[in-house]
Amino acid sequence: MYAPEKFRRKFCVPPVVFDCLVACLEPHPIFYNNSHNPQLPIAIQLVIFLNGVGHYGNTATTEDLAEWAEVSIGTVYNCFKRVMIAILRHHDDKIHFDPLDHKDQEEQKRLQQWVEGKMCQEWCGGFLCVDGTPFNLFQKPGWHGEGFFDKNSNYSLAAQVH
Repeated sequence: MYAPEKFRRKFCVPPVVFDCLVACLEPHPIFYNNSHNPQLPIAIQLVIFLNGVGHYGNTATTEDLAEWAEVSIGTVYNCFKRVMIAILRHHDDKIHFDPLDHKDQEEQKRLQQWVEGKMCQEWCGGFLCVDGTPFNLFQKPGWHGEGFFDKNSNYSLAAQVH
């Protein structure tokens, strides 16, 4: 039974976005090896990753993810590592906010209006994340690092695709 709302609730992305992510990540060489022990399919690795970054607390522990996916804890770590490496390869192509670029200014205004229409007054002016679910970075980013410092004194990113 196809239930896109259940999929979105579990993995924090609609199925069509998930399919686009798989297609975008698929060519990355990190997902291919010459081993006699093949890796999990890219879609499964992405599901494990999205389930982990889209939840927090008890539902996001490595042990719970491993049990849910019926894989080892090491496999969960490997899936996270591979997916993050593949996603970061697209950073410069997909993430760009130049305050002097007219297109970026227009997109920021459009996103701020969308957020204002969906969220409470406190979110007015925001445009990069809506629910604020963070995942911690291992160190301060080298570019605009202060912008990643959160209220819990961590460097983090909001895990969200819409």
